[in-house]
Amino acid sequence: MRALVAAAVWCALAGPVLAAEPRPDAVIKSRSIDARIVLDDKIKADAPLAADCLAEGKQWLDKSAAEAAASRKADPQFFRDGGWDFERKYTIRSVVADRYVSILRNDYMNTRGAHPNSDVNTILWDRANNKRISIRPFFTETADNGPNMKAMVKGIIASLEAEKTKRGASETATDEWFKELAPSLLKIGAVTLAPSTEPGKSSGLTFHYPPYAVGPYAEGEYVAFVPWETLKPFLTAEGTRIFGGARPKGDADAP
Repeated sequence: MRALVAAAVWCALAGPVLAAEPRPDAVIKSRSIDARIVLDDKIKADAPLAADCLAEGKQWLDKSAAEAAASRKADPQFFRDGGWDFERKYTIRSVVADRYVSILRNDYMNTRGAHPNSDVNTILWDRANNKRISIRPFFTETADNGPNMKAMVKGIIASLEAEKTKRGASETATDEWFKELAPSLLKIGAVTLAPSTEPGKSSGLTFHYPPYAVGPYAEGEYVAFVPWETLKPFLTAEGTRIFGGARPKGDADAP
């Protein structure tokens, strides 16, 4: 009887935890790899956006599965403890002006090495035209080494230095770790529109960096914030329309 009661209690406690695990939206499972794609519910509620993310995710699954199979064939001994474990999650970070959707794309990759690896990238989605865009429409110029991009890099480094000091890692706030941050949209980092205390607005840009990008693996992921006021001289009419307010404290405290 006690065993039955204990089992019932365990199920009651474990049930909500298990239920909280999202069901993958695409899966590849073989002897070489267990890989999956997970879209958050807000993405799935937007059919064109969901289709776009899922199509990209499935390409990643196919590529990862092919690489795992080739690796297993070349070195079977490295698969004695099991196949690779990969996961890609798409989550909405912000929606600005009911049009511009910032999405975080987080990858987890365990190839049975010294430790798992992770990566982060971003997508900016235009709901009005159902397509991916860059941040270019919000700025009068985004030329490599131009004044706007230089201002962004300066703001990013200042934000990273402040965050490293907060974490007690100021010794890695060096030019060596920041040397890859070039004043170019292709080299500045994965960017999102930060949420704002003002509804429908963005408080600025957040730049997302995986482990190893701007610090040692042990320091983990970094997020740098550049407030919109810093970039105000370079805003287009659309940029002026969508930026405003301040970054919410809860967002600033988030990893």
